[in-house]
Amino acid sequence: MHSYFIVITSLLFLFLPLCATSGQLVPSPLMLASHYISGIDVRKYYVSEKLDGVRAYWDGKQLYTRSGRVIPAPLWFVARLPETPLDGELWLGRGRFEEISGLVRTQKSDPDAWREVKYMVYDLPEMVAPFHERYWLLKTLVAEQGTPWLKALTQKKLSSETQLKEQLQQIVAAGGEGLMLRHGRALYQVKRSQDLLKLKPQDDAEATVIDYVAGEGKYRGMVGALLVRDSQGREFRLGSGLTDAQRKTPPAIGTQVTYSYNGLTNTGLPRFARFVRVRLPE
Repeated sequence: MHSYFIVITSLLFLFLPLCATSGQLVPSPLMLASHYISGIDVRKYYVSEKLDGVRAYWDGKQLYTRSGRVIPAPLWFVARLPETPLDGELWLGRGRFEEISGLVRTQKSDPDAWREVKYMVYDLPEMVAPFHERYWLLKTLVAEQGTPWLKALTQKKLSSETQLKEQLQQIVAAGGEGLMLRHGRALYQVKRSQDLLKLKPQDDAEATVIDYVAGEGKYRGMVGALLVRDSQGREFRLGSGLTDAQRKTPPAIGTQVTYSYNGLTNTGLPRFARFVRVRLPE
């Protein structure tokens, strides 16, 4: 009589539920994206839309932001999520980042406001297997769960960089931000990785508001630009992209903001830097 041994290595829990130590947040154990570089073999990657939502890590019991802050989702929302840790994004739809960001920042959850929210999941962070296996299991898990607001983000293979650029144009034309690429044979890595890439019409980065530049002309009496400093110590202005409301009530000094840009100038500063949004508090 033959014996058959099935070795299951699908799910290996490497992290305990997050907690705060000495008042400091513990960042969620997430894989972070690098910028796309032309010339890679696109055929090795799975491609999906880059959603303009809020990154959310589910540890099996609670939702957390990328920085490790608890997300005040209603009990009915989290009660029907699986016990398996998930990496995904809370999303209301294209062009609605400010709305979902506001929900996540609110200390007390508003159950009615969460009715439209979808948890778009794209990875299983604690499954020790290549991405193509994690993606297959993720789709199976979501289908079996049957939770209406839990969705597996569609990811597909493309045959060339030309097809990738065409896909990017279609997504952007429809109001999307860009694309994400995940290497099919890569393991989940809790760090910034070249196996996870983001492709947008423009690059983006973060900086901290350190001062304001007074407005002139039609902006007299308001803020003309934000003076910001990035992680490399470079200081520059962000004026383009600010709404009139933001010029009247600008982000507080010390606030982190996201900006877009088109490469660097000869002096190393972001070219055509444009304010995009306030980042979630760390």
